[in-house]
Amino acid sequence: MQQVKLGKYKHFKGGLYEVIAIGKDCETLKDIVIYKALYEPEEFPMGQVWTRLLEDFVSQKDINGIKVARFKFIEPLK
Repeated sequence: MQQVKLGKYKHFKGGLYEVIAIGKDCETLKDIVIYKALYEPEEFPMGQVWTRLLEDFVSQKDINGIKVARFKFIEPLK
């Protein structure tokens, strides 16, 4: 399993998030990342909690032929 540190991350689209826990999906037992938004867009309230499969969280996106991390680690949880 690839490690994800608790702390702040920047999404490749620019939003900031805070990983608050790593868990397991109760149906598949796959690792999931539990994180919250550190900004407030119109679509959801500040601090909205999200989950994503760990394998997707650590994946890369192809932006104009350049591979970039979907989420880039910024700083550890305080």
